[in-house]
Amino acid sequence: MSEGSAPDTVEQVTQEVKDVKLENGTAPGAANGTPAKNDDNAIPFKDAFKAFSKFGDPKSDGKQITLSQSDKWMKQAKVIDGKKITTTDTAIHFKKLKSLKVGIDDYQKFLDDLAKSKKVELDEIKRKLTTCGQPGVSSHVTKSPAAAAAVDRLTDTSKYTGSHKQRFDETGKGKGIAGRKDLVDGSGYVSGYQHKDTYDKSH
Repeated sequence: MSEGSAPDTVEQVTQEVKDVKLENGTAPGAANGTPAKNDDNAIPFKDAFKAFSKFGDPKSDGKQITLSQSDKWMKQAKVIDGKKITTTDTAIHFKKLKSLKVGIDDYQKFLDDLAKSKKVELDEIKRKLTTCGQPGVSSHVTKSPAAAAAVDRLTDTSKYTGSHKQRFDETGKGKGIAGRKDLVDGSGYVSGYQHKDTYDKSH
């Protein structure tokens, strides 16, 4: 086999693979020009329901979900955004089911009820719930700019006053235990007194 023919073979194979994909209709945009249904890494609703109904409850068989698990799920999926839908809304609608744990059919009724009362599309809620990933792999870790600014402000050691100021050096690096414990110095000065040994110089 001559050296020149190798790349051609590879190209030919890739072309064949592309054709196969199109025949099966699995390629995005195949068949009727719309993207495949499974975009956004969506998982079947019942699988997501099962995952979240076991979240934080090792004894759960994944068939029933509690309000707190549902709230975790909805927060992770950003269905509960604190504006349009809040945990109060979910609690009110969940309590209508008169059960502390509900199966997937009742849960769908709960979602339907919630969607109608909040004028949100049920499909939209379900899409968010099936694309938010596994429990605990939280996608809403990104803090709001306001929260980030507050954290920066509170952790800016240059603005610290009083005894807290003495826990850090000029660069803002913590001094560890030396900054927190009043290490005994036998000089007779009160701890925290900063003008030690200056008396003789000024007189």
